[in-house]
Amino acid sequence: MVQQRSSPAHEQPRVRRDRSATVVVIGSGQAGLSAGHHLARRGFTSALDDPAGARTFVMLDANTAPGGAWQHRWESLHMATVNGIFDLPGFPKPPIDDDEPSRTAVPRYFAAFEQRRQLPILRPVTVTAVRRADERPEGELIVDTDAGTWRTRAIVNATGTWTSPLLPRHPGQETFAGRQLHTHDYVSPDEFTGMRVAIVGGGISAIQLLEEISRTATTFWYTRREPVFRKGGFDPEVEGREIIAQVTAAAEAGEPTGSIVSHTGLAWAPYAVAARDRGVLVRRPMFTGIEPSGVREADESFTPVDVILWATGFRPALAHLDPLNLRNERGGIAVRGTQVAAEPRVHLIGFGPSQSTVGANRAGRDAARTLASSLDAAARAGAPAAVRDRVPAAPAPEKPQEMQF
Repeated sequence: MVQQRSSPAHEQPRVRRDRSATVVVIGSGQAGLSAGHHLARRGFTSALDDPAGARTFVMLDANTAPGGAWQHRWESLHMATVNGIFDLPGFPKPPIDDDEPSRTAVPRYFAAFEQRRQLPILRPVTVTAVRRADERPEGELIVDTDAGTWRTRAIVNATGTWTSPLLPRHPGQETFAGRQLHTHDYVSPDEFTGMRVAIVGGGISAIQLLEEISRTATTFWYTRREPVFRKGGFDPEVEGREIIAQVTAAAEAGEPTGSIVSHTGLAWAPYAVAARDRGVLVRRPMFTGIEPSGVREADESFTPVDVILWATGFRPALAHLDPLNLRNERGGIAVRGTQVAAEPRVHLIGFGPSQSTVGANRAGRDAARTLASSLDAAARAGAPAAVRDRVPAAPAPEKPQEMQF
């Protein structure tokens, strides 16, 4: 099997065999690319080109091409309506047409970053499990994939949420004769023309889909709680710091991670204003049951629908880490910075407080810094005094580089 050559190309091994890298990065969306960039800046070399290097890394991506989850977004999600994309480190975005679909613009930007940075990415490679080689805290981790096995000293997990859609269970759901789908499966409003569509969810995606589907179909909007719209603007310097502090405290306490919108509330973005002004932004309490041809309302009345669209969000895609038993009894994973509290060899980025694109950038940098510091400390502990006392030099400041499409 040969990797798709839209970014720095590396052939997958023709014979499945164990390989090794000091650090394995799983995922190459915004968080993974940031981690790879910062590892390279701190002296880590490609495990593909320099397998015998002292400090090496490899990046494993389940997708066939650059772009992370962005390449799978629905067709009508244009750059004017995305919720902000922060520049990749040292690599400013060029001007992008607001009318261009995000599923083409963002992957193109990511691909250019990969090409410029020459990151050691293997794709498509799906990680199926991560497990301990033995019970020693300083021992290796085993990364099982559909293209062989990697042995490593640390994992940087950047798998995001797109492959783990949250689909709630509801009474009578299995009896519904119409179509059910999740945001993950949505393509465009054209497929619902003339239909009656129930849209479930109180987040940004639910309102975006409600606004556009309501232009071709009859829509009904359901949420468990009354959505909260911010009356004023959002001050990232004050409110942003407070929210990050709240999410960080929850992550450190091992609480299951929630969406950033659950802390920020909803903005009166153009799509929300458009839906309101056309009279379709009308929330109904959550229906109590699903029947073959529709839903039973909270007031016991019946509403016939052809489609139920679950815009109910996503969970972190971490099933491959289950062999490590990282979750607590509440289903959460406690972290300290980017490290899992119970397993410091595993770093979670794009997780908890680093779900945003700017947070993912910072988490990638922090994980690389922590890994380099840990390896420096381990090396000094077993080295002569003259070497132990040597302070490693910090990487040079980044110089932003423009890119052209």
